[in-house]
Amino acid sequence: MNTIDLKHRCAVVTGGAQGFGRAIAERFIASGARVAIWDHDIPLAEKTAKEIGDSILAFQVDVTDSVAVDRARDATLQAFGKIDILVNNAGIAGVNKTVWDTDYEEWRKVLRINLDGPFICCKSIVPAMIAHKYGRIVNIASIAGKEGNPNAAHYSASKAGLIALTKSLGKELASYDITVNAVTPAAAKTAIFDQMTQQHIDFMLSKIPKGRFVLVEELAAMVAWLASEDCSFSTGAVFDISGGRATY
Repeated sequence: MNTIDLKHRCAVVTGGAQGFGRAIAERFIASGARVAIWDHDIPLAEKTAKEIGDSILAFQVDVTDSVAVDRARDATLQAFGKIDILVNNAGIAGVNKTVWDTDYEEWRKVLRINLDGPFICCKSIVPAMIAHKYGRIVNIASIAGKEGNPNAAHYSASKAGLIALTKSLGKELASYDITVNAVTPAAAKTAIFDQMTQQHIDFMLSKIPKGRFVLVEELAAMVAWLASEDCSFSTGAVFDISGGRATY
């Protein structure tokens, strides 16, 4: 593991109880940061926080609820005194169906969590970053947001929207010492696979030249750099970690 300096930094990781989020929280802690896990599953979040160790707190948060997000922000600020880093990681895959077979409520559920959630979290936390004159925001998008996976229009559209949100907010905050970037990973073997058909999983794997799924630790390493002071000039950018699927 390369050393990335996040000493004295305070981070919020949404969906941090498992998968990408847990790996990011672990890497942040190893790099010297304090971390607040925001997750709807508080028993799992508390279990994860206990297993990772000191300097990490767990809060129950529904990222689609602006009141709950503001409450968690205030509690995190009270505990840490500041929020330097926000990682918008919470997300769901939704069911694998064609557009015409997808229920509208299923579409809205995926969009609410994957796109509305990051918007609500940014809206809540950015003013505190501006007041502190520093910030790093990393949005966990997906290669599906660039290419559009069949039978996953809601997921693909939500991640495409998150990429656009990243670009817009990055430009809005460019005059501050606040960067906003997105990562577009290929799929990883996490709990989100439980929401997908085996056919869809096989389709995603077939698109990756390296012939395997990304490891959560590999994504966490990229996010740790994007969350560091070293990432000072890249903003509104999209960083692929797709095993060669995206070469453009």
